[in-house]
Amino acid sequence: MGSSLNLQLTPEVFQLIVNVALIVAMVHIILGGCAYAIMLERKLSAWMQDRLGPNRTGPMGLLQPIADGLKFMMKEDYNPVGVDKALFVLAPGFIVAPAIMGFVVIPWAGQMDATALVQWLGIGISNAEYPVRLIGANINIGVVYLLATSAIGVYGVSLGGWASNNKWSFLGGLRASAQMISYEIPMGLALLCIVLAAGTFSPYDIVEQQLAGQWNLVQQPLAAVIFYTCLLAEANRAPFDLAEAESELIGGYHTEYSSMKFALFFLGEYFHIITGSAFFVVLFLGGWSLNPFTGFDLPSDATPLIALLQISVVMFKVFLMVSLTMAIRWTLPRFRFDQLMRLSWEGMIPVSLVLLLMVSFLVYFGKTDYIWAGSLAVATLVYLIKPIMGSHVEANQRIRMIGSRFSPLTDAESTLAHRPMVALDDRAIPDPRQGLMSQH
Repeated sequence: MGSSLNLQLTPEVFQLIVNVALIVAMVHIILGGCAYAIMLERKLSAWMQDRLGPNRTGPMGLLQPIADGLKFMMKEDYNPVGVDKALFVLAPGFIVAPAIMGFVVIPWAGQMDATALVQWLGIGISNAEYPVRLIGANINIGVVYLLATSAIGVYGVSLGGWASNNKWSFLGGLRASAQMISYEIPMGLALLCIVLAAGTFSPYDIVEQQLAGQWNLVQQPLAAVIFYTCLLAEANRAPFDLAEAESELIGGYHTEYSSMKFALFFLGEYFHIITGSAFFVVLFLGGWSLNPFTGFDLPSDATPLIALLQISVVMFKVFLMVSLTMAIRWTLPRFRFDQLMRLSWEGMIPVSLVLLLMVSFLVYFGKTDYIWAGSLAVATLVYLIKPIMGSHVEANQRIRMIGSRFSPLTDAESTLAHRPMVALDDRAIPDPRQGLMSQH
């Protein structure tokens, strides 16, 4: 069979062919995953709210994503009067393209020896070995590449808000720009903690180090929490979906979009979720590793059967992280914008800087095995310092009601203290900080 092909591929060329084939395959798999991720979110939210999700289109509702896609294609593609048409059309692409570009540096399995396959096909050089890695692009700065491509997504949101010629869309674009730029700082600092401890920017090498030791989730739990929180903010997911808050901005930056352009915004959000979850799996969950601690684990060098198992492990972990992202959306309420910015600048950035200092200190003295203890020490330090830090006066304060169970009156204030702790009067208790107020 091999002689009829009349090809002699070097190991580098064969690796390139595998890379291209893997990229093409993963693009289609993740695109299908995005469609069914929407259905998963609807089903998961229905389960959490004790109701039924989509269950009419196809068996168990499995054809619902296809019906939704056809509906978007057949809707009118409307452009409002006064929009900047060029930017208005380009904005959805700036959301989807970075997410599609980013996943190519995700390693899905270990290194596999394809020498026997190449020689059987008759396309190899005699006496040459053909080790291949199941990764789209095995570049030594993969972490920096993924961080850079994800940052481009802010342009799509900003352009969509600006080009729509709508004040609500414009405000949504401004919110998203401020949010994404702010949360990229603690994300980068948390990422530097991993890079410093690993000593490499290669995602593949980071996975191999976790196979030889412990998952980074075990070694650096605080960095994992910060990084995952920033992933939610980067993807504009609840409770960080201020850029598309229906209560005050209608739909935010995509208010004026319809048909497939709106669908691309939707698709881009779920693409970011899947790519970000895969990135988290590689950095903190050991990739295809099964054991969070030192001991028996799947090897780096794989046979075809082991490689299939490794891909399945990575996919399952990504599925769990995507499901967690969806569960958080239906669990936590949306932040106010001032709370969101304060969480980043006054909370996550200082903690990330302290974490980075701790990791640098332990790496310098060669004590990287004790980073977990340093992470716990930083968490304890934050807990002890928080009470002595200056507190903010909340804009929306709870008004104490007479006889309320939240603020029951004492004997000295009223005879209502011995009655059931329920609101017996709707009059507000005067607060000296609020000045004179009506008692009617």
